[in-house]
Amino acid sequence: MTSISAKQTTLHQYRQEFPALANKAYFNFGGQGPMPSSAMNAVIQAQEEIQLLGPFGNEVNSWLIQQTKATRVAIATELNVPSETITLTEDVTVGCNIAMWGIEWQAGDHILLTDCEHPGIIATAKEIARRFSVEVSTCPIMATLNEGDSVAVIAQHLRPRTRMLVLSHVLWNTGQVLPLDKISEVCRNNDTKLMVDAAQSVGLLPLNLTELGVDFYAFTGHKWLCGPPGVGGLYVRPQIRESLYPTFVGWRSVVVDGQAQPVKWQDSGERYEIATSAYPFYVGLTEAISVHQQWGTPQKRYEQICHNSEYLWQKLMQVSGIKCLRNSPPESGLVSFELESNQSKSSLELVTFLESKKIFTRTILDPDCVRACVHYFTLESEMDRLVEEIQKFFN
Repeated sequence: MTSISAKQTTLHQYRQEFPALANKAYFNFGGQGPMPSSAMNAVIQAQEEIQLLGPFGNEVNSWLIQQTKATRVAIATELNVPSETITLTEDVTVGCNIAMWGIEWQAGDHILLTDCEHPGIIATAKEIARRFSVEVSTCPIMATLNEGDSVAVIAQHLRPRTRMLVLSHVLWNTGQVLPLDKISEVCRNNDTKLMVDAAQSVGLLPLNLTELGVDFYAFTGHKWLCGPPGVGGLYVRPQIRESLYPTFVGWRSVVVDGQAQPVKWQDSGERYEIATSAYPFYVGLTEAISVHQQWGTPQKRYEQICHNSEYLWQKLMQVSGIKCLRNSPPESGLVSFELESNQSKSSLELVTFLESKKIFTRTILDPDCVRACVHYFTLESEMDRLVEEIQKFFN
């Protein structure tokens, strides 16, 4: 057996850990990742353990504290930050809301967005603007996908009263990776907080948030980390924790005295947590992260993702009737392409056709395109099949 075939055999064996991959070609990791069997089993076993021990009592409470700590540590290890900087949330949007609403906004303040942000974040910014007479504007980052300087564009649109810049690390529509270290420096020089929507970066990119210098980094576990839905997190840079106030408050947020009276906020990311959560899902995410780490380091996983995305991009570049958004190999696992203007069919029709063939992609509205996501365990045969079916769609 050659080394290449041996590698493929090992990959096929590894993929058996993900039951959802058995009967489909899956390219929607940016929407929701398939859970490994061990993570699903961990969720069930955790629920059984809770019922066996309690479900409410001193013993089960101690067990839940241990499991919650383990999840926080597992996430922090992936992000290269201290575990006390991590707030556990339900999803990335909750994390963004914690950071965006926790600022003491003043009339006349300014929020800067890019033109590639998710609707949930845009809506949050608009509501903050309505309530506090804050101005919201956007900068044209989409145009820098193939040429131009994203850092320079952002710097040009910052104002003296820009309190917060909100952007995505990996743009959810085009797959562009923004240089956060340089953007962080620009923001610090302008006394602007940097809030990062990390929905498409955690589990995809190798990360060191301490080195990147971001203020807030909101993420989810159910996309590229392939964890259960309902568990995400928020990183808050320790130096600014005291200036970010909780919007929602619960017993997990506070330290109490002997009379059960709250006396101060928690000295860690727990100050933004609220109350009872779906704790078995914490255990599931911890296990999902462990599965990825067993395959390889974040850097190794990212390199394989880039290898796969380049393979798919090269194949798509040869298909008549579509045009890749990028004119060079992608730097993330998101590969987006649009139907050429001379085509009478729509992106939605193509995605619907592909799903009828058990090939899962998705449409994006702005720009009007189709997005296919590849992970480190995506097979070349799956990518070949995707391209073949796209060709059939146009014939």
